[in-house]
Amino acid sequence: MLKVYAAKWCPHCTKTVEYLKNNNIEFEYFEIEKQSEETIQKIIEINGGDDWVVPTLEFNGNWRKGKVYNEKELGFDLNKLGLK
Repeated sequence: MLKVYAAKWCPHCTKTVEYLKNNNIEFEYFEIEKQSEETIQKIIEINGGDDWVVPTLEFNGNWRKGKVYNEKELGFDLNKLGLK
């Protein structure tokens, strides 16, 4: 199942979650600020090693770095992950 690491205060996260719901894509939501240090370090690593960026997505060991919401790009990236 798709994992979404996000923050409730992040507008790009909110739009990503809305997109997933509207497109009937099942996912698990993880509030980034409540994750273990190990998980946060993994998110930082995925996003280039400086800081965590949300929304960061993971599906079957494949990651999508945190990005500004763009519907077309999100759809393309989900397709690459095997979700659409």
